Amino acid sequence: MSMIDYCVDEGGKTWKGFSFIEGNFMGRNYVLVLPKEGTANGKWILKTEYFNAFPEVEISLLNKGWHVAHINNVSRWCPDEVTETQVAFVDHIHKTYGLCEKCVPVGMSCGGMQAIFLAAKHPETVSCMYIDAPVINLLSCPFGLGNKTTPSMVDEFIQHRKMDKIAMLSFRHHPLDYLPQLVKNKIPTIMVVGDSDTVVPYEENGMLLKEAYEKAGNILETYICPGKDHHPHGLTDNTPIIEFIEKYSK
Repeated sequence: MSMIDYCVDEGGKTWKGFSFIEGNFMGRNYVLVLPKEGTANGKWILKTEYFNAFPEVEISLLNKGWHVAHINNVSRWCPDEVTETQVAFVDHIHKTYGLCEKCVPVGMSCGGMQAIFLAAKHPETVSCMYIDAPVINLLSCPFGLGNKTTPSMVDEFIQHRKMDKIAMLSFRHHPLDYLPQLVKNKIPTIMVVGDSDTVVPYEENGMLLKEAYEKAGNILETYICPGKDHHPHGLTDNTPIIEFIEKYSK
């Protein structure tokens, strides 16, 4: 089955009104959504996870001539293989389709974690990023040591990462452990969070990134939405996100 068969427009030829290319790279299916003919500017988004979720930012940028790409992951919980595949995929998109050498990761929840790992470990692939309710502290999400979480998320993490709660107590490769490297790389970032997020609590996750960026004097725009839980992602008016991406993309 095509990876986006379930969400293509009527007739199965377009996604949200845009043509797309499907392919396979390093054994993983991928999709590249194309802007309208004659509008392409060479810039592109890497939607790190949940390709079809809350696509309003991607649609807005497609209308401005951007491409949007996604490659399927072995796990949303970002074992090293995910980051290394994404690094190679960025190079593949650049060389195969002639798009910019650097992408703009758009990461929501676990996708935000993936974007942080990519930008921290391989800054040469990232110009700026938009993260939304990002997972930064794995003891918080999925393990819920600060607040409650769902057992299914814990079970999924243990299955995919082969580490239980005891192993996590001495684990030193959380996204938060890579914040010093991310800060060193000076990747401009825009972050949207809800102050009532019960899945990825802001105080245990996004706030850690905000504090690290502010201490270093790095470029970070943070939008803390009052009363907002984990969903929906994005802003009521996504103009600030679009403008930030356009300003800092290279």
